[in-house]
Amino acid sequence: MAIQTEGKLNWLQRNLPEGLVVDAAWLERNDYSRPLRSQYVKSGWLDQPARGIYRRPSAGFQPPQSATKGQGLLWQHVVISLQTLLNLPVSVGGRTALELQGFAHYLTASGPREIHTYSDKPLPGWVSKLKLDTPLVFHNARKLFKLSAIPHGSGLPNENLLTAPSSGSDSVHGGFIRQSWGHWEWPLLMSAPERAILELLDEVPQRETFHQADMLMEGLRNLSPRRLHTLLVDCRNVKVKRLFLWFAERHNHAWLNKLDRKGIDLGHGKRMLVRGGKLDTKFNITVPERLDAGG
Repeated sequence: MAIQTEGKLNWLQRNLPEGLVVDAAWLERNDYSRPLRSQYVKSGWLDQPARGIYRRPSAGFQPPQSATKGQGLLWQHVVISLQTLLNLPVSVGGRTALELQGFAHYLTASGPREIHTYSDKPLPGWVSKLKLDTPLVFHNARKLFKLSAIPHGSGLPNENLLTAPSSGSDSVHGGFIRQSWGHWEWPLLMSAPERAILELLDEVPQRETFHQADMLMEGLRNLSPRRLHTLLVDCRNVKVKRLFLWFAERHNHAWLNKLDRKGIDLGHGKRMLVRGGKLDTKFNITVPERLDAGG
């Protein structure tokens, strides 16, 4: 193996980019024993932001004795590490994906207050032990979509895995795009706007307000009807589908006339989404009387 014929430090420098994190199992698979890991931590070649978690310190890193655990660890470091180095099916979605693509800049002045992540299975337990600049909120993607699986990452973060939102992201199946992040333009997998708005509507009214959803929907003027149809057919949640179509008709977006509604199951019966609201008889949902900042 190449790892046996070249220095381990050289291999680590090439395959573990500065700032990204891996777990002990990843290092074990690549023949880095516990004593060797301990030696690297002691020598400053590796940082240990949490037990069993390692990263290569960035340039100018101070010795471990004087460094704060997790210092400089951004949420992007963790999510990109999960997607690429650890090859897990996890994406950024919902409100966060819309914010990162410029649709929610008028809602938050100081950046995301939490990062919404979606995966087909729970994130590793060690993720919650990391001290990040912004907390991660986990969502089970399978609760909302039946078949649209989150793609697994592949290769190293510095490989050309980027897919621009304007290039037709159906190639990243299920309504996903890749956006570059940071100095090295690492790929960050996230929901395309069509999927992200459905994920956000799933949080109405418990974690997101009607007013916020209304403002976001107003700005979604260039959605893909074809991608929307695929996602709406695959969506399990009747409330989400009815709400989406209600908001779309409210804002009379041009793409709505091109949306094929065949196969979109809107279920039966009424759905009370807000107490004291009014019933929309077309979609059988109760919505607020007024969609102001309080609704």
